[in-house]
Amino acid sequence: MTTSPHPPHAGTAAGYVLYGTRGSGSAIAEIALRWCGQPYRTVHASSWEEQSARDELRAVNPLMQIPTLRTPEGEVLSESAAILMHLGLRFPDARLLGADERARDQILRGLVYIAANCYSCISITDYPERYTTSGDPAQHEAVRQGGRARLHRHWALFADMFPARPWLCGAQPGALDVMAGIVSKWSGTRQHLQAQRPEFLALLQRIEALPQVADVHAAHWPPT
Repeated sequence: MTTSPHPPHAGTAAGYVLYGTRGSGSAIAEIALRWCGQPYRTVHASSWEEQSARDELRAVNPLMQIPTLRTPEGEVLSESAAILMHLGLRFPDARLLGADERARDQILRGLVYIAANCYSCISITDYPERYTTSGDPAQHEAVRQGGRARLHRHWALFADMFPARPWLCGAQPGALDVMAGIVSKWSGTRQHLQAQRPEFLALLQRIEALPQVADVHAAHWPPT
């Protein structure tokens, strides 16, 4: 990951360039960019969609992971947590990272927790064959189920460790709310939380209803 060496400013006419696709983690970066009032354009790209800008994505991020963000200065950022940190630090008035150092410390802790423990498990559930040397489909499914169980355990622990006050970021919602709201959408997490941590699920639903979130959320996951 690289970040711009330049000091914070209000952005440039060129704006940011966001590589991603609908229904993916790129919604995290899109919400954050709007939250900070920054101009951006999107490039439809993902590793799994043949009719997308895969070569362009590969050129800026060899892992072909989304979201990938190019700054107005041409620097490349990957990893959702890092993108949120970049925007929160560069545009502090948006309060993505809280209003004081104590709040920011816990927000940063929570962002890295989700990236290291929850987001990583989703890769296992989506691509179990990458995490075993076995070619047996039954073994792949066993890896998937193990990853899903671990994912759900990590979210239950997160709900206990990061209680709403009344938001995950404290008195006002911010980056941690955005990331938790999106990453919790996959691999049956919401159903698990409904049974095991219903109050936390209610918080996630409140996050989705925030004005800063609702429009992007509806565009990525249209109501049925």
